[in-house]
Amino acid sequence: MVRVAGCRWTIEECFETAKGEVGLDQYEVRSWTGWYRHITLACLAHAFLSVMRTQSLAIATEKGALKSHKSAANSSLAVFMHQRGL
Repeated sequence: MVRVAGCRWTIEECFETAKGEVGLDQYEVRSWTGWYRHITLACLAHAFLSVMRTQSLAIATEKGALKSHKSAANSSLAVFMHQRGL
């Protein structure tokens, strides 16, 4: 029961984000076909933006890890040189 409630929360957040980012709630159509086309394109745009956001976060995290690794190496090198009086 709790798992189902948790899934519902995730779905609600997804729809709320789609409403704000891709205009999921801004349709004014008079036919089912128009509504279907709008919803399909809005969901496709939302999926594309989600994938792009996930990829950019992964790249940023990877670069951050590399930077922290480099700075740790640099700081240990600086400590080593300082200990040796270099």
